[in-house]
Amino acid sequence: MELAHAAVARGLEHLLSLQRRDGYWLGELGADTTLESDYIFYLSVLGRTERIGKLANRIRGHQLPDGGWNIYLGGPSELNATVKAYFALKLAGDGAGAAHMFRARRRVLALGGLERTNSFVRFYLALAGVIGWDMVPAIPPELMLVPRWLRLNIYEMSSWTRAIVVPLTILYTHKLGWRAPQHARIDELFCDITRSTAAFERDSKLVTWRNVFLALNRAAKVYERLPVKPVRRHALRLAERWMLEHLERSDGLAAIYPAMMNTVFALLALGRSPSDPLTARQIDRLADLEIEDHDSMRLQPCLSAVWDTAVAMVAVEEAGAPRNHPALIDAARWLLDRQILGAGDWQMTTPDIRPGGWAFELRNDFYPDIDDTAFVLMALRQVAYPDQARMDRAIEAGLAWLLGMQNDDGGWGAFDRNNDCATLTQVPFADHNAMIDPSTADVTARVLECLGRFGYRPSHPAVARGLEFLRRDQTPDGAWYGRWGVNYIYGTSGVLRSLEALGFANGPLAARAVAWLRTVQNPDGGFGETCASYADASKKGHGRSTASQTAWGLIGLLTACPVTDPAVRRAVTYLTDRQSPDGSWAEDATTGTGFPLVFYLRYDLYRESFPVYALARYWRLASAATRRQAIGAVSLRPVR
Repeated sequence: MELAHAAVARGLEHLLSLQRRDGYWLGELGADTTLESDYIFYLSVLGRTERIGKLANRIRGHQLPDGGWNIYLGGPSELNATVKAYFALKLAGDGAGAAHMFRARRRVLALGGLERTNSFVRFYLALAGVIGWDMVPAIPPELMLVPRWLRLNIYEMSSWTRAIVVPLTILYTHKLGWRAPQHARIDELFCDITRSTAAFERDSKLVTWRNVFLALNRAAKVYERLPVKPVRRHALRLAERWMLEHLERSDGLAAIYPAMMNTVFALLALGRSPSDPLTARQIDRLADLEIEDHDSMRLQPCLSAVWDTAVAMVAVEEAGAPRNHPALIDAARWLLDRQILGAGDWQMTTPDIRPGGWAFELRNDFYPDIDDTAFVLMALRQVAYPDQARMDRAIEAGLAWLLGMQNDDGGWGAFDRNNDCATLTQVPFADHNAMIDPSTADVTARVLECLGRFGYRPSHPAVARGLEFLRRDQTPDGAWYGRWGVNYIYGTSGVLRSLEALGFANGPLAARAVAWLRTVQNPDGGFGETCASYADASKKGHGRSTASQTAWGLIGLLTACPVTDPAVRRAVTYLTDRQSPDGSWAEDATTGTGFPLVFYLRYDLYRESFPVYALARYWRLASAATRRQAIGAVSLRPVR
């Protein structure tokens, strides 16, 4: 127990040292090389080529021995990432005859060829003029005219898809006036150029939603060739207006790549120059995502400041910092200043709900999200803030917003209510595996944990419906899927925390979950799981132990197991033994999720915050158990 206490003290000191002057925490948000590949194309379009060499160094440094590039650490070569890297390196000047390019080309062909890439890869390649637009699904601006009662409208798409697609509708109409140089052509990446439209092959069944949408896609292509399009100008105006409106109160469209990059391309296509004030502002916001080293450069997909701050605050609080600690007061003030009290896309399905949520990024007012809001509220709850009236108002508004965003199935999604039209996943440009934003166990658990911490009981209608959703969503072996973290360890730990907060730590749902956690604990006492479990359920809960995932496993165990439990002690030992002298933990694994099977994330602060939280939780429970034993021993002494 003393080793754990010392580890918590060191970890807390290190975590506090990472707090920014303004009161927030912000760690690097890492991703794969597709961002650097796209950025080379982007800078080439802008004519700002001075940073391309460093980006190319980054890409070359991550090539796998088989010639390809992966999308998570330790993963296999992935087709889309490899095609993007090959094209980017060609733009950077690497010749097709170079050894590393030969290996890359061979890997692309082994993975199915350029014709099997996803729609957004092909859209960028068409913009560059290296493939034809016949390979790209139709994304016409007329999508803006689809009425709300028809479930093909843009607000039935997930918030991130909507932000990606609206600028693409402008680009689909105007294209770009830029063409890649001849040396950057990639025809050699086709397995069979005569079957370049293989992505549009019909299902074998006659009537399926995929076939229906493929027919609509063909009709849209015919419409595109008509000399007169009666509603095109109006649709374009709507798309442009939507995009420009959503640039307000945000650090770029949705404050995420690739929506931000698509916006710059769309502004250029609309005739604005890079020096135009609006375009220049978007270029600057995208440049904020750059991280430059001596000889390389990498990109972050966004800045995770609100999320990192909330998670760090909860860890600091669990570690025993006083409720009025200056670090907590400063962080609370920073968070309170970022509560979103204005309009957003989420109101399209909940017009009667008042604002009150928080976003993930520094400034992204159109897109507060439910997971962040729940975590922020739990962080604020523990702070003795000087202006208690302001704190109370913020918490009341946040809780009301969370309750108003509950889906009809009892669960919660990330950004919108009832964003679950599965039919949309069959649209030709839906192959990024994130077309909708349905209820998920991890977000639902976060909300229920938050409500439980604020005194909501299982009899409350929203809580009862949420618990029923979790009951239905539990897998037969007792685990829960993790949509936003890798994967079943993340999901299961989160649900166990919610069950504890609501008084069900000893119920059957929790018992099955804890039993599953025991079966996947590694021999070294840690927990680990790779992104491979999203594609292969037999790999759920399996992987090299990591600090963050061990912390999740330990947090889950502690909701229902005594501190003397062997599984608990082994997990504690894993974390204490691997802590660095400065109080940090080393971790390079990919343990965050963007779009399952497509895009993954590495949160640099996960390895700092979650182990501190887990060990502090253990130490507090162990101290309480020791006190109870001491009191019990005193009461058992004979009276003389």
